[in-house]
Amino acid sequence: MSEVLVTGGSGFIAAHCMLQLLSAGHRVRTTVRNLARRDEVLAMLRQGGAAAPADVAFHAADLTMDAGWAEAANGCDYVLHVASPLLPYLPKDENELIAPAREGTLRVLRAARDAGVKRVVLTSSFAAVGYGHPSRETPFNETDWTNVEGDDVQPYVKSKALAERAAWDFIAREGESLELAAINPVAVLGPALGPDVSASLTLVQALLAGRTPAAPRINFALVDVRDVADLHLRAMLHPAAKGERFLAVAGEPMSMFEIGQVLRQHLGEAARRVPRREMPDWLARALALVVPQMRGMLPMLGRRRRASGEKARRLLGWNPRPNDEIILATAESLLALGLVKP
Repeated sequence: MSEVLVTGGSGFIAAHCMLQLLSAGHRVRTTVRNLARRDEVLAMLRQGGAAAPADVAFHAADLTMDAGWAEAANGCDYVLHVASPLLPYLPKDENELIAPAREGTLRVLRAARDAGVKRVVLTSSFAAVGYGHPSRETPFNETDWTNVEGDDVQPYVKSKALAERAAWDFIAREGESLELAAINPVAVLGPALGPDVSASLTLVQALLAGRTPAAPRINFALVDVRDVADLHLRAMLHPAAKGERFLAVAGEPMSMFEIGQVLRQHLGEAARRVPRREMPDWLARALALVVPQMRGMLPMLGRRRRASGEKARRLLGWNPRPNDEIILATAESLLALGLVKP
């Protein structure tokens, strides 16, 4: 089978990609910024049911530095570039996110090209597709691009849009025989694999823990991490994926309140702290003055961004799980790992 490099092996999506690659018989290697995280990554793979996680080879490489990328890519047939910077706070300088996202992507692409890799699958985001536009009912699709000058564009959103643009520009100008496909997931939920919880999972974690008395009027289109990983593998191998973007979305957006309703309907006592009412926007804005995590959500209040996953279904035969199953798989894994604390 093929030799595949997955960048950012300690991440949520990357770990699930490695699980599916191993299950399919591929030889897998991964990058981490610090090799001290090797045991943590192996524990995640064991939690996910990998039969031989120790077969994964580890390389030290950082998105902000050239060192390590050539060695990591050497001898690989494919690269899944999943690594991307994400900060737990809203940076004062947007380049804290933009520079490593864009320059790191270019480092990976150069290393892949120079190593003779056939195709890179880039983990982009809906953040590169559906922001900076007026409200609309028409679903976003792969022809849409985020307007990085829009009022609702936060640094993370801008970093994903600029990084993907840079990737396509690189392929057009100097990619030579290297092929590129991009996966653009919406909010990624699904089974947690360890205590270092992905930022997207904190949505369900916060609802179960009852961290707010009411649910802010924020809407999310959802996709399961297992389906995101499956789409990466399909885009890696399918001839039709060359030069294409694919939105990864399961269905219609759901509000935080609606997600909470699913939790209460199915989890009984475990969902007793889930908010039973929606938060008025004025209160969300007031809380944002003292709660930094709320600040980044303000541009999302009341916005409902729909997206279409039809292209991935039609071209690649992708068939994602429905929203309710995604939400419950997330919650059950958080509870099983003891990661919900009031």
